Amino acid sequence: MPLREIDDIERLKKINAALISRVERSMEQQGNAFSLFQTAISLEQRVRTRTEELHSTLRRLEQSNLDLISAKESAEQANLSKTRFLAAASHDVLQPLNAAHLSVSALAEIQTSEEGRKLVRQVERSLETMGDLLHTLLDISKLDAGVTRPDICDVHLETLFSSLRSDFEPVAAMKNLKLKFRPVNAMVRSDRTLLRRILQNILSNALRYTRSGGVLVGTRNRGETMRIDVADTGCGIPDDQREAVFEEFHRGPRVADAELAGGGLGLGLAIVRRMADTLDHPVTFSSTVGRGTIFHIDVPVAATVTAHSMSALPDMQRPRGYGLFGTRVLLVENDPDVLQAMASLLERWRCTVRAASSTSEALDTLGDTAWTPDIVIADQHLDGGDLGSATIDEVRAYLGRPVPALIVTADPSETVIQAARAAGIDLMLKPLKPAQLRALLAHLLA
Repeated sequence: MPLREIDDIERLKKINAALISRVERSMEQQGNAFSLFQTAISLEQRVRTRTEELHSTLRRLEQSNLDLISAKESAEQANLSKTRFLAAASHDVLQPLNAAHLSVSALAEIQTSEEGRKLVRQVERSLETMGDLLHTLLDISKLDAGVTRPDICDVHLETLFSSLRSDFEPVAAMKNLKLKFRPVNAMVRSDRTLLRRILQNILSNALRYTRSGGVLVGTRNRGETMRIDVADTGCGIPDDQREAVFEEFHRGPRVADAELAGGGLGLGLAIVRRMADTLDHPVTFSSTVGRGTIFHIDVPVAATVTAHSMSALPDMQRPRGYGLFGTRVLLVENDPDVLQAMASLLERWRCTVRAASSTSEALDTLGDTAWTPDIVIADQHLDGGDLGSATIDEVRAYLGRPVPALIVTADPSETVIQAARAAGIDLMLKPLKPAQLRALLAHLLA
């Protein structure tokens, strides 16, 4: 019906309201659509901005990672360079130190006065302290740089204990202390050298901080692990120093005895912690101030070995005689001072010595068929780039028999250790301790 034919005012109002409402809804929908369109554009712009910011952040993060990798490589390289420097420096320093040690030992044997012997002992102690400090600093450097790789093998504890007993019994005797090792017939899985150093450092500390009583070393089987206990009757460790004792240059509490107060360098237990972590051998201790300390080292037990191998091991530790009279020694050493000092010491032991500084000189020495060596002692690094291990191989080939041999070197690197082991050659590190050298020579010749 046309609007002009409607004469009902109220009806017209309703129709008008409906039309206005429809128009308003239509406008709202258009407005909402436009608003949504604007919102979509705004969101797209914000997403683009955030994406660019994220890409920029990722690029900065990648660059930071590259910088960190570069810095890490530089730090590792610096650490390795430091280790190589310390190894080279220690080698150069240990050569004259070794010569001095051997010369003093030879001098000690010809001293007739008590005053002279006393002075010689003082010099020997100073030289030993210097050598121990250099070796310890080098060990810390290598462990921190991560270049020490354990050589895990079966270790016979009784043989290890026998070696430690021979080293520390004179120290205990000088202080009127008792040193006991409980017999044990067991094999463990460890690095023989590192495990020995751990026990050596703990024993050294135990004897240093004990004034009366003594030190006892024993073992307890704990299933898959063997617990090695080192118990002393020393001054003990206070509870507030339980962690501090494993820090570098931390020394035990001062005691009245001047010898105890001025003893160690404070590096022994720091080395113990690093070596134990490298081997994954937990080290703990219990202590009572004034009564003593017990250190515990937990080492994995080795797999069952044959009765033949177990019975053969104790034979290695039977006491050997020290008679070297008439022993023919081929000494290969390129350092004149060390050569002279070593030759002098061997001659004091009534050995017959022939010297060489290279492989060719050593072979020339063997041209005298009336003289053949009973043992060869060689430095590892010789003149002309020769290696002592290779020299010993050529000497053995020339003689046609595996003559006993010993490498003495100031280079403690794994390369040298592996070369000696592969050739079946014993190895000692400079500076040499004459008593240990003499015992090893007697053992090799027996």
